[in-house]
Amino acid sequence: MRLVVIRWLSFLCFASFAFIATASDMEPREGWMVLPTDKPYERLIDDLKIAVKANKMGVVTQAGPTQAAASRGITIPGNRIIGVFNNQFAVEVLGMSTAAMIEAPIRFYVTENIDGTATLSYKTPSYIFTPYVAEAGVGLSNTARKLDDIFQTIAEAAVR
Repeated sequence: MRLVVIRWLSFLCFASFAFIATASDMEPREGWMVLPTDKPYERLIDDLKIAVKANKMGVVTQAGPTQAAASRGITIPGNRIIGVFNNQFAVEVLGMSTAAMIEAPIRFYVTENIDGTATLSYKTPSYIFTPYVAEAGVGLSNTARKLDDIFQTIAEAAVR
């Protein structure tokens, strides 16, 4: 029994190191905008919130494992998801597709890079809402394109 426990603990330690060793900076992927910056993690979060407000959108949600992990004595790179939307767009989307509203708020993802800088990433609204267009019609595509422009403006201001 003791040997089984030792083997299990050894496996967990190895798996933890393997996970940490494979963590890397965000990479471009389909439907995503990935914007590396020279800014530190906390500053990028602050600048993102300022840009959101300046573009008449609201921070609706925030979540991330970094602080919770720290409270458990675990250090991980900064990692925060910030959900952004506003009621005008919520009403528009709901008027076309109840199901599509599951995608709101649309999230920005701020990640701390290995070198201490931060990256801002997000899925474009048009990519997010594509699965609902057949049901909702061209109006949803138009709303998504408006949101694409707003999210691009927010992202560009935040990373500047």
